[in-house]
Amino acid sequence: MSARRILIVGGVAGGASAAARIRRLDERARIVMFERGPYVSFANCGLPYYVGGEISRREDLLLHTPESLWDRFRIEARVRTEVVEVDRSARTVRVRHLATGTESVEPYDALLLAPGSVPVRPPLPGWERPGHFVVRNLPDVDEIRGWMEACAARRAVVVGGGYIGLEMTEQLHRRGWEVSLVEALPQVMAPLDPEMAGWLHRELRARGVDLHLGDPVVAFEDPGPGEAAGASVVRLRSGFRLPADVVILALGVRPEVTLARQAGLELGELGGIRVDDHLRTSDPHIWAVGDAVEVRDRVTGRWTLLPLAGPANRQGRVAADNICGRPSRYEGSWGTAILRLFGLVAGCTGVNEKTLRRLGLPFEAVHLHPGSHAGYYPGAEPVALKVLFHPETGRLWGAQVVGRDGVDKRVDVLATALQAGLTVDALAELELAYAPPFGSAKDPVNLAGMVAQNVRQGLVRPAQWHEVERLDPARALVVDVRSAEERRQGLIPGSVHIPLAQLRERLGELPRDREIIVACASGQRSYFAARILEQHGFRVRNLTGSYRTWSAARETPGAATWLMGGAEGPSPARG
Repeated sequence: MSARRILIVGGVAGGASAAARIRRLDERARIVMFERGPYVSFANCGLPYYVGGEISRREDLLLHTPESLWDRFRIEARVRTEVVEVDRSARTVRVRHLATGTESVEPYDALLLAPGSVPVRPPLPGWERPGHFVVRNLPDVDEIRGWMEACAARRAVVVGGGYIGLEMTEQLHRRGWEVSLVEALPQVMAPLDPEMAGWLHRELRARGVDLHLGDPVVAFEDPGPGEAAGASVVRLRSGFRLPADVVILALGVRPEVTLARQAGLELGELGGIRVDDHLRTSDPHIWAVGDAVEVRDRVTGRWTLLPLAGPANRQGRVAADNICGRPSRYEGSWGTAILRLFGLVAGCTGVNEKTLRRLGLPFEAVHLHPGSHAGYYPGAEPVALKVLFHPETGRLWGAQVVGRDGVDKRVDVLATALQAGLTVDALAELELAYAPPFGSAKDPVNLAGMVAQNVRQGLVRPAQWHEVERLDPARALVVDVRSAEERRQGLIPGSVHIPLAQLRERLGELPRDREIIVACASGQRSYFAARILEQHGFRVRNLTGSYRTWSAARETPGAATWLMGGAEGPSPARG
């Protein structure tokens, strides 16, 4: 029996992981990988950190070369080689060698498509000007670094507030550049809800980043009189003009499906390649993985695009198993992701409130702000945590975490709980590692479960930050139970101040013909107050997340309106 000939279009995460897995399963197969760029396997998630200098050695980004793939795996990797046509009936591909322009025809027994995605480029005048860059591969960042080193001035405009845009903002700032960040939506990092993104907005402004939200770019123009710009002047819809010596276009990505469309493969409604749970396309001899494919959202069951490195690697492994005759399934993705922005870390898993509202799914949301570890041990930092769940079943819909310490481990625990099908009630019972430097006897994840349990058991009715903005004072009253000193640092307009310690003695000051919404700093003391008032016959709700969540939401323009009916934009790129 002759060796099978397996062709792979594209490297990086999905293609390279599939190639290596195929070799481990089939020593006799001839594996040929085609990559139209100069590098077959590189760490694209590390590109912003190379621009900023945190990753100092360029070679550290190169995970494999054609030589190393051959030496270790006997995989034939051909760079600067583009597959331009698939003949499904003949089971061949037409390949163009970019250095010479010559073409060849290559037969296959199995074909894997891992073409990735392409950056969204704005249909605006001037984006092709010198000094305007996307960030998708090593040649891109080589050009960015070369341009920056040649610039006398140091003003950058980053267009797009997704993962790459935020990471590039951080890294340009690290190199001492003045940075403006422009986002057409009312918030950065779209997977977060607006009140959680508010923490990132606050951090950006505190670091001196010139932040423009809800204000899209309308043109990239020549400098006018009195304006100096090495790249262009970025004009916004509001009329703002931002002179830039370098412009980073980070507007998200679209699936690269040119080859699949030409081959007549089925595409999904979102524009990605449609695959089954074995990652097989509509052609039984062709598989597809990575940014170019549509996969099932494991929470909602709907098709989604999720350009993340972790899912792409797992998809490569699953596709390789199936190509080699070992039945394996890719059930879908959970959308778990994380970002560092200066001193903050933001992570999420599952779906957000914007999505639940858009789909009409029933949910309850709780916010809390526990410490990253035991408060008596030095260095504890507050963690903003939002958990979304089904009000009747307790099913976990998703979670978002923002803070300066301990965010990654809480996101990972919540992602594991989500995938395991745990309810929020089960979060309260998780036995997690505890010692004062690392956590608390009640970990933030445990506390989130307990807060959700209190809601599900009817011990407290939550009020949300966006409801406070629209309160009718004839029907409801906000009572602030913090100390006078805390209140001097900021307050909810129209709220009445009764410290928790005085609440029982001052019940007579509260109206019984109106609903009482109690608030504190984070929601814990207001929960205590809600229980007191409930047992004294008041109609009461607890402002979940209280002042900290309410104030963070105010960092996002039009946060409440955006939460209730925001539209989705392009998929945020993530290496």
